[in-house]
Amino acid sequence: MSKEAEMGSSSKGESGSDGDNSSGGGNPPNSASTVFSEGEKVLAFHGPRIYEAKVQKAEVRKNEWRYFVHYLVSSLFWDEWVGPERLMKYTEENILKQQVLDKKQGVDKNPKSGRMIQSKPKSITDAKVDKEDVKSTVTKGKKRKSEAGVEKDNESVEKPVKIQIPSALRKQLVDDWEFVTQRDKLVKLPRSPSVDDIFTNYLEYRSKKDGMMTDLIGEILKGLRCYFDIALPVMLLYKKERQQYREAVVDDISPSTIYGAEHLLRLFVKLPELLAHVNIEEETLTRLQQKLLDFLKFLQKNQSTFFLSAYEGSKASEGKGKRKDE
Repeated sequence: MSKEAEMGSSSKGESGSDGDNSSGGGNPPNSASTVFSEGEKVLAFHGPRIYEAKVQKAEVRKNEWRYFVHYLVSSLFWDEWVGPERLMKYTEENILKQQVLDKKQGVDKNPKSGRMIQSKPKSITDAKVDKEDVKSTVTKGKKRKSEAGVEKDNESVEKPVKIQIPSALRKQLVDDWEFVTQRDKLVKLPRSPSVDDIFTNYLEYRSKKDGMMTDLIGEILKGLRCYFDIALPVMLLYKKERQQYREAVVDDISPSTIYGAEHLLRLFVKLPELLAHVNIEEETLTRLQQKLLDFLKFLQKNQSTFFLSAYEGSKASEGKGKRKDE
């Protein structure tokens, strides 16, 4: 949708897979040849970084060992099957490799949450990435992947992620664009319900519907919250909203506690772009898309409750009005 074009652009790094271990070809491996065992804590390549993970299952698939890993960081909200080339033993030497790579990527570790977060530019609310820079970065990434000898099995990284936004919510996006960019209106903050409130409501809704609390839904919501808090100032705000953000989000306040459905919906426009270069197995990706669509349907079902019908005038537009009156 062209109306979202004013929001910032983003590019994600390329996938690296130069782990210490690789699987042998030829004859099917025997049980004694598995390098990693179930329940073992490991370091796993995911995109351009290395994360702590736990091996939940190990089995032979297509004559090689495959491992079902659970990432031990809230920003990665899915589990997946990976090959041994994506994993490393959890040793001091490999932890040092992780730290060096994080430093190169400009990543800091939040001491409170233990999760990895991208270092912010000095003025993150004004951060923009030129479209030509994005194309250049992606091109370079593809070249590096080719040089690294990434296997064809990992080509799923390049598959487009499709998230079908319901028509009623697409209209909501158009109205949102018009309020902010054409009428100089802003979403009044703090919003109620907030993004966190909506996630809580959805979790309760799914628990009642399914008759139990599902860990997968909880992990997906944690991941969405993390994506939202990091992406909001970089790519989910229109230019006219940045001053409001600087005034509203101070100290250690999370945007998900202040902003609401209007800005959360914008995240779903950008999610395909954010997930495009994340290495997700096809089966896992299909499940994720289904869960995201279900969440969007929940937003649509509660559209009148979650979304504002009118925005408030911005300080800039109010100032213009006063000058005209005088």
